[in-house]
Amino acid sequence: MAKKIMTKKAAPIKSAAKARPKAAVKAKPVKAKPKAAPLKPPVAPRGFSKSELSHFKDLIVEKRKEILEELETLKASMMDVQTGEYVTENSTYSLHMEQGTDTMEREKTFLFASREGKFLNYLDDALKRIEKGEYGFCIDCGSLIDKERLEAVPHAQLCIKCKLKRGR
Repeated sequence: MAKKIMTKKAAPIKSAAKARPKAAVKAKPVKAKPKAAPLKPPVAPRGFSKSELSHFKDLIVEKRKEILEELETLKASMMDVQTGEYVTENSTYSLHMEQGTDTMEREKTFLFASREGKFLNYLDDALKRIEKGEYGFCIDCGSLIDKERLEAVPHAQLCIKCKLKRGR
């Protein structure tokens, strides 16, 4: 039995060439693939000229001025000039008309003021886009919005095609 154990432990020694670690094996050079022609950067869509942007800016500033005047008128109708507080009821009409009518008129005035304020924010955003150089491009598809559309709706952010897709 002792003989068997000895023969198992005394395994033949491998030659030095075969015992080399794999890292020491010389690697074959890898051929570099031919470089493809560099891709051209995508062409950015051409925007409006400086004179056209100036024209749109003038349109927006004029509409903004109109909105501010309208908001002042609405504010004046909602507030008492002497006290600076919101008018709760008009004594001239409250004797002859239902109080519900007065309330409805006040709510309509607040609604109009809210709507005008929202429109004012749209105009301010359009002015910021002009300053950043982003004005006139559709925020969905990136194409240039038609000049006619911007003439009618100078704060537009979508081209007609994308506007119709959204359904608003």
